[in-house]
Amino acid sequence: MTDETARERMLAGKLYRGDDPELVASRNAAKKRLLRLNAMEPEDAAGREAVVRELFGAAGRNPTVCPGFACDYGGNISVGDDFFCNFNCVFLDCARITIGHRAQIAPMVQIYTAEHPLDRAQRAAFWESARPVTLGDDVWIGGGAILLPGITVGDGAVIGAGAVVTRDVPAGALVVGNPAKIVKRM
Repeated sequence: MTDETARERMLAGKLYRGDDPELVASRNAAKKRLLRLNAMEPEDAAGREAVVRELFGAAGRNPTVCPGFACDYGGNISVGDDFFCNFNCVFLDCARITIGHRAQIAPMVQIYTAEHPLDRAQRAAFWESARPVTLGDDVWIGGGAILLPGITVGDGAVIGAGAVVTRDVPAGALVVGNPAKIVKRM
């Protein structure tokens, strides 16, 4: 038996139980913050920023998160200066999501760190794991793109609208498609 908490196992990329009471309580606390954030008036930029800072683990100068944002915990998300996240994005932050400066996230982008076992019995017993996602500086992610667990996107890269990113994207690359493939180096 290990002394690790489910949260420690989750952040270490090990199997953990998603129904752990501490994790459930953390997700419920995030839901309350999300309800406040998503109900705020768009012109209340200062209030929205305050809730983002309360929700996220870290945020640089001038973070903008538009309504319809959803995440699991919030505290596992770190963003740099001038972060912009458009409407209806989903960040499943069971592992860390680290985003550099001046990132631009289009509507309906989904960033997943959560994984579920292929083994049916493990899934039925609520086991899961997670791998971090990292985005460098000056990254642009087009509308409806999906980033899968464990992905790193290099500085200045562009993810085309609707792309499904299944592997790392080098700095300065433009990727499109499902699965996303490099079509240009900038």
